[in-house]
Amino acid sequence: MAYRLLISVAHPDDESFGFGGLVAYYVDKGVDVYLICSTDGSAGVIDPEMMNGYKSPAELRFAELDCATEKLGFTKVYKFDYKDSGMMGSDTIDDPDCLWHVHKNRPEEVVRKITEVIREVKPHVVITFNKYGGYGHPDHIAMQRGTKEAFEKAPDPHYITDGLSPYRPQKLYYNRFPTIMIRLGIMMLRLYRKDPRKVGKNKDIDLVEVVANVEPAHAKINLKGYEDDWADANSCHISQGGGGGGGGIIPRWLRRLFGYSYSLTRVYPSPKRDRIDENDIFAGVRVNEVALDDGEYCYQE
Repeated sequence: MAYRLLISVAHPDDESFGFGGLVAYYVDKGVDVYLICSTDGSAGVIDPEMMNGYKSPAELRFAELDCATEKLGFTKVYKFDYKDSGMMGSDTIDDPDCLWHVHKNRPEEVVRKITEVIREVKPHVVITFNKYGGYGHPDHIAMQRGTKEAFEKAPDPHYITDGLSPYRPQKLYYNRFPTIMIRLGIMMLRLYRKDPRKVGKNKDIDLVEVVANVEPAHAKINLKGYEDDWADANSCHISQGGGGGGGGIIPRWLRRLFGYSYSLTRVYPSPKRDRIDENDIFAGVRVNEVALDDGEYCYQE
């Protein structure tokens, strides 16, 4: 029986820019990796010449996700089709169909959808964003909150989802930016008289706040040998800056400089101390499941 991992993100490209190396690593190890992508990425800025006949930004972004899915080898991708909210203060943040608006006004809807996926997939491990949403994106924050609550509700027999039994994943992690790289980026920006509080294509990412909100590392995975897989997945998202050695908030050359290790914050089970004590997110996970009469699961060695 294979291990199962569920990654819960917001946009087409989060799975590659943030998790591509980790996904490639675990798929290669025989893990069944599932993905939730909750929005259509429609608020992402796309140069007109990149539309290439696609009818909308959402159609293009999902095509890029399909490309990355093929390269990374996800077992299944769940698309919720909420609209992309954009960053705080943008015109799109108040759209009633965007994820942030739904999260603020109908949070149970998002939690229920994630809970249903957890009960269907039965992942041993779940990963999502940290409480700051990585770099403060509203959709990332919505998915962090929704995923954490769904993780807690999934094993509750009193929380009813049609045709799906309660299930308790064994671990929950938050994604984590490497602070050393971000601090170096801040230093270089200041050296060139650029504002580290206004970076990215739209100048709406605050690297100082990113560092301030990074949470402790408890797991550190060596992804050496999976650099090209990570870059290949990033290259699918060319409309968002993927390819050409870039992709995501941390460029490829900077990853190479500091090595391809990947750190995560373990939320459940709660660590006794804030230190790295794992080199595998499946450490201690029991794979042999036995269903009980009440819909719960126990595990045999």
